[in-house]
Amino acid sequence: MILRKISIINYRNIETANIELSPKFNCFVGKNGMGKTNFLDAVYYLSFCRSNITTVDAQVLRHEQEFFVIEGDYTNETGDDERIYCGMKRGQRKHFKRNKKEYKRLSQHIGLIPIIYVSPYDTNIIDSGSDERRRMMDMVIAQYDNEYLQALNNYNKALQQRNALLKVEEEPDPLLFDMWEQQMASEGTTIFQKRTAFVEHLKPVFERIYKKVANADETVSLNYSSHGQRGDLLEVIQRDRAKDRIMGFSLHGIHRDELEMTLDGYPVKREGSQGQHKTFAIALKLAQFDFLKNTNSKTTPILLLDDIFDKLDASRVQQIISLVAGDDFGQIFITDTNRQHLDGLLRQGDFDYRLFSVEDGKIQLVESRMSEDNNIQQE
Repeated sequence: MILRKISIINYRNIETANIELSPKFNCFVGKNGMGKTNFLDAVYYLSFCRSNITTVDAQVLRHEQEFFVIEGDYTNETGDDERIYCGMKRGQRKHFKRNKKEYKRLSQHIGLIPIIYVSPYDTNIIDSGSDERRRMMDMVIAQYDNEYLQALNNYNKALQQRNALLKVEEEPDPLLFDMWEQQMASEGTTIFQKRTAFVEHLKPVFERIYKKVANADETVSLNYSSHGQRGDLLEVIQRDRAKDRIMGFSLHGIHRDELEMTLDGYPVKREGSQGQHKTFAIALKLAQFDFLKNTNSKTTPILLLDDIFDKLDASRVQQIISLVAGDDFGQIFITDTNRQHLDGLLRQGDFDYRLFSVEDGKIQLVESRMSEDNNIQQE
């Protein structure tokens, strides 16, 4: 999928932007706080129907403005055009349209435009709790498997209802427990099976990419751990119902799943430098890219690289750039505070690019290379 043009009004600090984009590299340079990440977030929003920065839609509205609009013109793998519109007025629900037809449910849109977003906060996948690692799996699988997204929504609703029963003072009707536990087990088994398959496919790709980027004698691995591995999930959930009543929440289920990450046989959370942690997170994201590209949709995801130069030595940056500049990757968006970094990147290959400056939410094209004549044009 290629984003050919994007129009933005009142999104975070971007008052207005109408930008035509390169099918390969789109680079954005500017100081911190100028709007580079906000632009990437707008691109992300058109894929996921929400911000990557905040879960509150009203917070993406530019200060004191009453609405925001993002509109993107895409070309898919078969050459067909797609126009995606998103708009929201303050205090009202947001509207998402595909080719002028509004979605009945936002979940219908997820997966149409797959995206992998590499950000400075990706090390949270390593440093934070298991919920971050589950969220990472969910975000990838949901982009190619709508059944998974539906199962996840149904499971979470059942979990919420069971937890509410666990908190009431009087003993609830056992039939209510049975009903919600059966739904948790049914949907949870589907989720467990799909997560298992995902990790099995992701692991060797991740290990290969890490080895190439690190260019060092370091061994990394992933291991999926789940209560679904203990046998019939319904029995596992029901086994400690009395203990759950004491605790006031559900101790067992796929909401407790973990993706264990190791470096040289030890938990990466406790091992390695900042650079190794960032390399681990980036390799994980690039492996997800490979996974999404090779699903049944055969749609090449858009790759967003936000501030990847930070905390990485020149060798690792060089390896990452050589990877993403290849034919296996499609359209790429990359940000940095240092133009020299981007100039060095752009001089390495004979590929199309557009270089933009970003200042106080204003985005301006400063240089481009077009495939027709392969000449560099200064704006």
